[in-house]
Amino acid sequence: MQIDSETNKKIQELQILEQNFQGIMMQKQAFQVEATETSTALEEVSKAKGDVFRVLGQVMIKAKPEDLKKELQEKQNLLNVRMKAIEKQENSLRESIERLRGDIVNKIQ
Repeated sequence: MQIDSETNKKIQELQILEQNFQGIMMQKQAFQVEATETSTALEEVSKAKGDVFRVLGQVMIKAKPEDLKKELQEKQNLLNVRMKAIEKQENSLRESIERLRGDIVNKIQ
């Protein structure tokens, strides 16, 4: 079957979009893991009755629970903002991929 140059270009574009989509999904997964870890840390700091510590590199430093809580909440908020941005990109890429796939399938049939 012969595929015209326009369809070939669309296939290449589709491959690029799919690679970008995979990259976005990997970033999203990393943010989800980090958000879960942050949430767990926040819960543990809230439950702590004694000293709490912050890990900096290979050193643990004593911290005030209130300060650590505030820092973790800010990190959690930042991660939520990033996740929303990633989800917008994901949806946009998904729509573009579906549209291109439809175009390619229509051309080939």
